[in-house]
Amino acid sequence: MWRKGKKRNDEESAGGSFDGAPPSKKLAMAESDEDGIVVCEISKNRRVSVRSWQGKVVVDIREFYVKDGKQLPGKKGISLPLDQWQVLRDHIEEIDEAVKENT
Repeated sequence: MWRKGKKRNDEESAGGSFDGAPPSKKLAMAESDEDGIVVCEISKNRRVSVRSWQGKVVVDIREFYVKDGKQLPGKKGISLPLDQWQVLRDHIEEIDEAVKENT
C-alpha cells in the first residue's frame, strides 16, 4: 500500500521499536534549542536563534512559552535552512521598502 511521506531507511527501522507514531517534536526541539545560539529576542516570547537540527544549521524564529519555570519552544515559528535564510537576507532591502510603502 502506498503511503504519503518519507520512507524509513534500514538504519531507522533497526534502531529500536517503532510503534508508528512520529517522534515528539516538542522534546526534540527543547533539547536542541539549548545547543543553539540565541541571536536576539524580538519580544518577550519570541526569539531568533541559530542552531543545528538534524545535522543542518538553521535560523529559527520561534515563539516560546513558560512551563514549570522553563522557557520551552512552541509550535509557532519557522526554521529556515541556510539556503532559504540567504534568499531572505539578500532581499531584506526590498522587504524594508515594501514595509515602508504599507505603513
